Amino acid sequence: MRYLMVGAGLSGAVMARAFAEAGHNVLVIDERPHIAGNCFTERDPETNVMVHKYGPHIFHTENEEVWSYVNRFTKMRPYVNRVKAVVGNNVYSLPINLFTINQFFGKLFGPAEAKGFLESQARLDIENPNTFEEQALRFVGNDLYQAFFAGYTKKQWGCEPSELPASILKRLPIRFNYDDNYFSHPYQAIPELGYTHLVENILNIDGIDLKLGCRFEDLTEEFSHIFYSGPLDRYFGYRLGRLGYRTLDFEAFRAEGDFQGTAVINYCDFEVPYTRITEHKHFAPWESAELDRTICFREFSRECTPRDIPYYPIRLIQEKKLLSEYVAQANLEKNVTFIGRLGTYRYLDMDVCIGEALTGARVALERLRQAAPLPVFFNAPI
Repeated sequence: MRYLMVGAGLSGAVMARAFAEAGHNVLVIDERPHIAGNCFTERDPETNVMVHKYGPHIFHTENEEVWSYVNRFTKMRPYVNRVKAVVGNNVYSLPINLFTINQFFGKLFGPAEAKGFLESQARLDIENPNTFEEQALRFVGNDLYQAFFAGYTKKQWGCEPSELPASILKRLPIRFNYDDNYFSHPYQAIPELGYTHLVENILNIDGIDLKLGCRFEDLTEEFSHIFYSGPLDRYFGYRLGRLGYRTLDFEAFRAEGDFQGTAVINYCDFEVPYTRITEHKHFAPWESAELDRTICFREFSRECTPRDIPYYPIRLIQEKKLLSEYVAQANLEKNVTFIGRLGTYRYLDMDVCIGEALTGARVALERLRQAAPLPVFFNAPI
């Protein structure tokens, strides 16, 4: 008997590695023809640019264990994500910082003055924001909200900001200095040879068998336990309905030299159909100067259909109700544990996926030593 990891992304690969290091035999499957899930990277044959096939992935973390772990398997090159935003005919710096505020309002504020000014713009009558819109109005006021958040959010989520929870905006900082680093974690990097190389090295150990182009539903082999990182609702054949996701479409185009001068430019106006343009040579600045051509992607967000790759769980009221019903079904299952962003219907950064897989593997292996049942979820999705 052996163990099955459904999905060859970060969660499945890290879990499989831990089991193989403990002396167990593991089969890792993925229905796609490649490993690494949505962080899959490959060279564009026309430009030789390393492309993030399913959209940009910037590794950032404050977790020392996770940082040490990824550095075991590949060389991580420092990378700071500096995002720009187009509003009307102007280009601004994100996240909103002192430069953004001064440029947008035509001021020369210092930090204290900018903070006081935004407080004067804020909707202080909104004491306990419940929605994305209320959260934005409470902290930045109407002008910045309309410019940077309203249109972009409608494009990204396909609904009004007043329908989204305030928690989405709480992840976006407002800075009263000139720091335009999009993330605040101490470790920020991209694998020098791409994420596919990272996952390939994680899986490269005796005890792991890999089978690509293989659907979980088509397997007939029996396993001691299944770790499932596919969509939670798919495991049950969608019998209660489909959980809601947003998906992405990418429109590629190539050019000579350097197209936009940076990796990511957001387009905040609702009238512009795409949410951003990414230029992937800039995600590898250590090699971009040697590349004569470039490849860019216009990114479009829309509702996920049964034929699409799910990206962002919507997690609104309707989805949370359905999720609770699937969790109840999952808790009746034997010999299966749901892991990762799809298996737990959560938006998870890469470092969180790795950290949860490492912790989950320790729990699972200890339970096995004690001949105790494994949990259905290491982290509850609700």
